Amino acid sequence: MSAQTLFQPTQLGNLTLANHLVMAPMTRNRATVGHDVTDIMADYYAQRAGAGLIVTEGIGPSKNGTGYARIPGLYTQAQIAGWKAVTAAVHEQGGKIFAQLMNTGRVAHPVHMDEGAEVLAPSALAAAGQIYTDTLGMQNHPTPREFTTEEVKAAIQEFVQAAKNAIEAGFDGVELHGANGYLIEQFLRPTTNQRTDEYGGSVENRARFALEATEAVSKAIGVEKTGIRLSPYGVFNDMPYDPAYDEAYAYLAEHLNGKVVYIHLVDHTSMGAPAVEEKIIEVIREKFKGTLILSGGYDKARAEEALQSGKADLIAIGRPFLANPDLVERLKTDAPLNAPDFTTFYTPGEKGYTDYPVLAEVEA
Repeated sequence: MSAQTLFQPTQLGNLTLANHLVMAPMTRNRATVGHDVTDIMADYYAQRAGAGLIVTEGIGPSKNGTGYARIPGLYTQAQIAGWKAVTAAVHEQGGKIFAQLMNTGRVAHPVHMDEGAEVLAPSALAAAGQIYTDTLGMQNHPTPREFTTEEVKAAIQEFVQAAKNAIEAGFDGVELHGANGYLIEQFLRPTTNQRTDEYGGSVENRARFALEATEAVSKAIGVEKTGIRLSPYGVFNDMPYDPAYDEAYAYLAEHLNGKVVYIHLVDHTSMGAPAVEEKIIEVIREKFKGTLILSGGYDKARAEEALQSGKADLIAIGRPFLANPDLVERLKTDAPLNAPDFTTFYTPGEKGYTDYPVLAEVEA
């Protein structure tokens, strides 16, 4: 593989990206209580369109999958219209943007969900700990109802419809969120999947949901417009790690060929998860022939090394993009970075969202 440079253009499927930097998906909770897109969300993403690719925050693909406070959805005409404003604003700045489709599964609370929605999961196992709600404060995670086999298949079709909605809304593609303890990962892990039908038990069965969902989405909108995010060593949302799970991710990587344009591997070592060992990255790199995106605490030097060595094709960066709308330019010139305001990560409104200064404003 030829040497790459962080700031050079590159290809992702049939898309030309301005550089090798991806703005990682980050939940920001700036949608309405009813999960509609707000005007400031268009401003936020347009400000960061210097990234080669933006992957949005997790977006609920259906009313059953939208279990957090003020996260946006992509299953109503109003939501599609709201996202059209976002994608238009990003494209006007020359950027590219994928919608991350995130079904929260058991990591949900009914108080956040539309009327008639239900907390569903592979098995009726509540996550440990509590979930924040706007109206009731911290609440214990509810025990979900277990999907019937027919409902599992219906949930796959919800991803398909949301992907079609994303293309209608002007997105360049979608990323299925198979990480961080959400629905796809709940099927992958035996700690959250104790099913006895074709979606539970063996590695092949536990990977079936992810593979059927990606295949159905890619058939609907195109392989070149379909990606997936995985966290092989993630422990977020009560997902304890076991080395035995490596087999499932190796199997998944091999069988994702022809179904997705990229795999996005996340490393949450900085947030207390076990370090993602080189061996699993190497196995996935070997078995998956498409684009590999790595994320997790990368600075400019580490990102360049990963690209030059061929370990990764793209590098995703999160919090520095959150606090620095012009991050690409700052990295190019080794300029100092704004520090993120942790107190406003998930609060409503513009503060800590669209008000971070660009370098010219700081210097002025």
